[in-house]
Amino acid sequence: MAANQHATPPPVVPGDGHWFEGLADHLGSAYLRYSFTKGTVREVDSLFDLLQLKPGMALLDVGCGPGRHSHEFARRGIEATGVDISERFVQLANSEAPDGATFQRVDARRLNFDQSFDAAISLCQGAFGLGGPADDADDPQLLQPDLAVLGGIARALRPEGRFAVSAFSAYFQVANLEQSDTFDAASGVNHERTEIRSEFDESNEVDLWTTCYTPRELRLLFERAELVVDAIHSAETGTYRPLDPATTTPEFLVLGHRP
Repeated sequence: MAANQHATPPPVVPGDGHWFEGLADHLGSAYLRYSFTKGTVREVDSLFDLLQLKPGMALLDVGCGPGRHSHEFARRGIEATGVDISERFVQLANSEAPDGATFQRVDARRLNFDQSFDAAISLCQGAFGLGGPADDADDPQLLQPDLAVLGGIARALRPEGRFAVSAFSAYFQVANLEQSDTFDAASGVNHERTEIRSEFDESNEVDLWTTCYTPRELRLLFERAELVVDAIHSAETGTYRPLDPATTTPEFLVLGHRP
């Protein structure tokens, strides 16, 4: 099925914003200045093999940002559909899109695709792990936002469709707390107050909220979303080559499939 034939997702409800939107709007193309964005080609090299992709397959990029992974997949013959909650990031992604890559503004917690994709990715905390502060008395562990993202991915994949989702490591975060960090041991949410600069070199101080996980927690959460976990690796941006789980790398990469 071609990318433009996928089901149209529901719009983001006005006023129901996400904390990441303001940050992304401020960053704009400056996001691509960060060092972790420089290894896209090598990352896609690894993911192409890990996801067993072939030209002509359809891939969903959840939390695509300015579209760097989708662009590279499309250059290799993959029909890539990127979704992001930031209108600014979607504009940037569309402005540079090669043939085969399309982008839409969609809240990753409300994906409405139905068995449309052979594979799905969510990388660099593009959507998973960005639930915000754990201040909901009905969801003190902040599970619902990430479960909503995983549920949408599960629905979007065809049977036996494969996924790769990165998650920040609780082990690494606790071992490497910065002075500006506050780690909530009850929920696994790390809060950081930091300064970011826009594409026009304008400075802004922002809050960053990252939900961190152990491999055991990831397995339980993915199983709850009815996704089969085939492997969990430690991951380094710039390669995404599979590594044994360790406490010394900032991310885990969860690989699996929809049954």
